[in-house]
Amino acid sequence: MSGDERASGARDAAEAQQPETHEGLDLRYGLEIVGIGLVALLATAMIAFIALDWLRHLNGSAAVLFEQFLIAGMWIDYSVGTNVFQHAFMWRMIATGVLIGIVAPLIGTYLVHRQMALIGETLAHTAFAGVAVGFLVIAVTGWEGSLLIVALIVSILGALGVQWLTEHTNTFGDVPIAIMLTGSFAVGTLLISWGRGTMSVAIDIEGWLFGSLSVVPSGGARMMAVLTVSVVAVIALTYKQLLFITFDEQAARVAQLNVTAYNTLLVVMTAVVVVGAMQILGVILVAGMLVIPVAAASQIANSFRETLFLSILFGQVSILGGFAFALSQSLPPGGSIIVVAICCYLATIALSSRSGVALSMH
Repeated sequence: MSGDERASGARDAAEAQQPETHEGLDLRYGLEIVGIGLVALLATAMIAFIALDWLRHLNGSAAVLFEQFLIAGMWIDYSVGTNVFQHAFMWRMIATGVLIGIVAPLIGTYLVHRQMALIGETLAHTAFAGVAVGFLVIAVTGWEGSLLIVALIVSILGALGVQWLTEHTNTFGDVPIAIMLTGSFAVGTLLISWGRGTMSVAIDIEGWLFGSLSVVPSGGARMMAVLTVSVVAVIALTYKQLLFITFDEQAARVAQLNVTAYNTLLVVMTAVVVVGAMQILGVILVAGMLVIPVAAASQIANSFRETLFLSILFGQVSILGGFAFALSQSLPPGGSIIVVAICCYLATIALSSRSGVALSMH
């Protein structure tokens, strides 16, 4: 066979394989879209349950629908041989977990690509200080509100403090984050120790540190639903601006984009997500849900948008798989979820053939 014939045969083979490559990519993207659609339906159902759980005390129709939801849970228990889905508190936990599995990777995708993964851990420790402050407020004033409200306020203030230190100091970017991380946890530890010795309120901090199935009250689930809708809406409205800042902050400044405002918005949203997520994951492990699903998605994604989609899918696998493992083995949910997330990450490393491929800014 001549050289021209061999070259022609090679071109024909390449052209024959090219449609298969496009078809494979189209199938992959199609499956991802279907997966995101199913996650959206699941999240909608969980938000509906949280709404019914709130309205059932105010409206008879809502109470009937809520009971029907629990009856459906009984049928699920009967079908799979469990004793889980007929209880309202388990559905609150599952609903909160599903919502965490959406917003944590969503925010985490921006943080990871901006090399700000440590900020989640920092704000989790700040929220821990907020829980400690909440215990003392309850002990001193007799206030009957949620500890999560206090933790949310303190965590947002901590986020604003980190942003202010980053903007107004000449130290390296991660130094203010490290200072806030250690300082807030130190303050929380001191307040808890002092409160146990002087206050009459029983302080059980273990569930907040490691996560617990019993930490998610009705108010906590409602707050997570509101925060999820708010964060998703803000991300949808500011997607292009945050994407621009994530990949080229200096160019965004040249384009007269208010970079400081968008950076502040990002860290505040991170604080909001951390407070909601620590109900299940605990202070120590909450940062893992911001980082690990994104790391897994980055191994196989070809664009920023695909990383967003895949990280949410991996987040759902981690949440639901972690819950299943925790319930079957009577283990804390936080550690179980993170272990499943790490397994997803290792699996993507094994399946990925890339060693250093640039990510498309789409």
